[in-house]
Formats: sequence, C-alpha cells, structure tokens
Amino acid sequence: MLDRAKGSGEAMPTPSPKPDISSRKPTLNGRKGTKLIGGHFSPEVSTQLRIIAAEEGTTVQSLLGEALDDLFVKKGRSRIVSG
Repeated sequence: MLDRAKGSGEAMPTPSPKPDISSRKPTLNGRKGTKLIGGHFSPEVSTQLRIIAAEEGTTVQSLLGEALDDLFVKKGRSRIVSG
C-alpha cells in the first residue's frame, strides 16, 4: 500500500503525533500529596457504600477514610485519615 502511494504521487500518510503530556488535566488540589488506595470488590459492596454515602449525605471516600480509621484503631495504630 505504501508503494502504491509513492508511485501515484499521493502524499505519504504522516504518523500521528505523540500525545502532549503537558495537555493533561492538572491534579486536583485536593489530591495533592495523596496516594490512591484501591481494591476490587463485588458490585454489591460498591452499591452498599454508595447507598450509605447518600443516606448520610457524605462521600464514599469519607466512608472509606472512616473505615480505615476504625481498622487502624482496631489494630492498635493511631488514626491518620483526615476527613
């Protein structure tokens, strides 16, 4: 196919440019100095968390922070999650 394009005088396709890293969205200020902690759970766990967050007028992130604080206390560690 490239030979055909050369022979017919058609312009050669140019490779698409590499993405400009500087055009990516900046990190939200609320995420500065933080690390993502994730896990894979059943859809039911996700649903339960979203329902509790909605009922309490809070966020899933706040609920997870609260749960981590409770875990740290249970394991004899100090609370470190702010929320």
